[in-house]
Amino acid sequence: MLGTLEMGPIIRSLTRNKTGAVLIALQIAVTMAIVLNAVFIIGERNDLIARVSGVDEANSFQISSTGFASDFNHMQTLEQDLLDIRAIPGVVAVTTINAIPTSGSGWSMSLQTESGENKTDVGTAVYMVDQNGIEALSVELIAGSNFSENEIRYRDGNQEGWPQNIIITKALANDMFPELDYAEVVGKTVYINYTEPMQIIGIIDQLQAPWIGWNKLENAMLSPEHIASGDFSRYFVRTEPGMRDDIMLQVEELLAKRANERLVEGLRSFEEVRERSYSRHEAMIQILFVVMITLVSITGKGIVGLASFNVNRRRKQIGTRRALGASKAQIIRYFMVENFLITTFGIVLGMAMTMGLNMTLVSVFELGRMNLMYLPLGAICFWLLGQLAVFGPAIKAASTPPALATRTV
Repeated sequence: MLGTLEMGPIIRSLTRNKTGAVLIALQIAVTMAIVLNAVFIIGERNDLIARVSGVDEANSFQISSTGFASDFNHMQTLEQDLLDIRAIPGVVAVTTINAIPTSGSGWSMSLQTESGENKTDVGTAVYMVDQNGIEALSVELIAGSNFSENEIRYRDGNQEGWPQNIIITKALANDMFPELDYAEVVGKTVYINYTEPMQIIGIIDQLQAPWIGWNKLENAMLSPEHIASGDFSRYFVRTEPGMRDDIMLQVEELLAKRANERLVEGLRSFEEVRERSYSRHEAMIQILFVVMITLVSITGKGIVGLASFNVNRRRKQIGTRRALGASKAQIIRYFMVENFLITTFGIVLGMAMTMGLNMTLVSVFELGRMNLMYLPLGAICFWLLGQLAVFGPAIKAASTPPALATRTV
């Protein structure tokens, strides 16, 4: 252990030449505050990206069709497209759909357990699908039943009202009926547009909404209907494993056979849709990594620079101590302890700055609160950084011959 006789000179040296030490401590504090919050944000973003959508992501894709011919029959074309796509070998299921999970664009509504205005409501994403929607989306029906073919309706642009039956996610069921189990939720009536009743006939395990930043991401409902307005149709196709890319081309060619009547576009795998939605998160993670590496490198070099400066400035002192019998280990320890004290001051200040910055991010950007475990882990990392950065100059100081160090120039 370091004795009192050795600690005294270190403290006195720091108090006499405190400018450099204070600057390094401040640099450590600022770096610690930024790096720990960056690590926290990266962890949050990775958790968001890792969320399961509920869809068979690797084997699903979307494609859309928009008719422009004057005699284009939308309903007839839609029904024939579904039959033709379903007949392609390797297609597990296909459905029409108004929006794609995690895509960033879709429909939302509010549901109530009681009829009337000013009643408590719960927001939900709305997916309009047919009887094949559950299989195409690869979600699991955990209670109740699926839609029947004869209850699928066509929604045109002027149509009002909603279908009688709906299927909801278990997350939405938990929000609306927290005291009931899923079997008891089936058969319950909920209200849309304040007074219009709909009956819950089934509950699925999971399906994310289109908006990845929404705090009700898992709230979704399936409505049994085809969109039949504007001559636009969007198809969501699920394939056998490993066949997606080939079937994507087949479906595109199939729909494009009537290119003189309609425009075929929007061919994207679900993975591509998901990657586009999370691209900002990915970019933020990359930027934060660059910032972290840059700041840590600058801080490490600052510590090395201060230590090297102190070695050169105190060569006579080092030589005197060596001449009086101080070992190389004692000289190394002197600089290591000195750096440890500077780093500790910076870490204590950095902890306060870290929490202050996190509180600002929470209030301004609605981020989560940082786990306090980041602070001791960060302290350990910065202590190690300081010790590693000063070790080279400390070795150099200990290797200086006493005669050369005490020589007057």
